[in-house]
Amino acid sequence: MPYTNEEGGLLNNFAKEPKVYQAEPPTNEQKRNYIFLGLAGAVLVAGLIFVAFSVSHVS
Repeated sequence: MPYTNEEGGLLNNFAKEPKVYQAEPPTNEQKRNYIFLGLAGAVLVAGLIFVAFSVSHVS
């Protein structure tokens, strides 16, 4: 593990840096999955809001 020795005898440990790589653009299949997951999330949130609204107006 890389470390430096500073004045006064203190040691500073440094974490290993991860390998840097360039991100690849999403494929058409990944884009389609993102759209599906976004729609499913929106339907879930809308359903939760509807249930909360319905339950809050119970007499």
